[in-house]
Amino acid sequence: MTDNTMPLVISAPEPRTLDLIFTPQTEAELRRTYRIVEADPDDIAGLGDAVLSEARYIIGQPPLSAETLGRMPNLRAILNVESNLLNNMPYDILFARGIHVVTTGQVFAEPVAELGLAMALNLARGVIDADVAFREGRELWGGEGNASARLLSGSEIGIVGFGDLGRALNRVLTGFRAKIRVFDPWLPPSILREAGVEPASLSEVLGMSDFVFVVASVTSENKGFLGAEAFAAMRKGAAFILLSRADVVDFPTLMAAVERGHIVAASDVYPEEPLPADHPVRSLKGFVRSAHRAGALDSAFKKMGEMVLEDMALMDRGLPPMRCKRAERETVSRMRSKPVSVN
Repeated sequence: MTDNTMPLVISAPEPRTLDLIFTPQTEAELRRTYRIVEADPDDIAGLGDAVLSEARYIIGQPPLSAETLGRMPNLRAILNVESNLLNNMPYDILFARGIHVVTTGQVFAEPVAELGLAMALNLARGVIDADVAFREGRELWGGEGNASARLLSGSEIGIVGFGDLGRALNRVLTGFRAKIRVFDPWLPPSILREAGVEPASLSEVLGMSDFVFVVASVTSENKGFLGAEAFAAMRKGAAFILLSRADVVDFPTLMAAVERGHIVAASDVYPEEPLPADHPVRSLKGFVRSAHRAGALDSAFKKMGEMVLEDMALMDRGLPPMRCKRAERETVSRMRSKPVSVN
């Protein structure tokens, strides 16, 4: 029997599910502590005033209108479990009312960083191509198979963006004794220096790196900002690893730079997902492909549920959320990431 004195939570986590982001134990704790109302993300307004007036939290990132928010006087927080801060709600009203908007996206930072490292090592040592050649009986032994191989150790590395993913990437690269330059126009140079990296301009990161990792979010200012000029500025033979969102790149010009042999590349994200079966990147030599799977580990999803529970417990006590990352009023409206369509 439900205790009507328990705080009410609207659950609209699509494309996630509660079973995906909570273990059986943490979901049981959620249901012991809160009244859960399952909802279609596109029909929050249809829940009626009896639910909306009592709702304390929303788990998810549903589209919300100013009118719907006006019917939710007790709302304390929206806990985004998709990872992108979508431009689908009136953030100015949320901030004016002191309603927290938080995201669990940082759970993906370490898994994505590790796959990014794997991609860089593969581009440096040709692991996939060597394996395919071996399977087909075309392998080259010893030094003969290392004509284009190089070391990640001691190299010059550039990182575009230094949020949670950029910081995680810097940590996994630490042991390679590389010189790491970072371009992030939203951070002061002192923060970058404190992290042990060198602040740099975009042109310096592109032109002085053997490996360039792109981990920047898509904003209203940077959509498609890495195009033909950027790739032409890179060192011949340099590796370009795209890990954040495909919209920061002009994808056809990236493929063209790889096709003409100027750079090699790897990507976990694409302009269209799932990618059409006849897309030319599928057969592009010098390009390593991953199907948007870098962060999609069950351990990462389950960590989301832990973070949500801990932050709701803090807010129940009148304290601010601490585990999830809070949206900032100055930047949240600039975000232009597409919602994910697969888990």
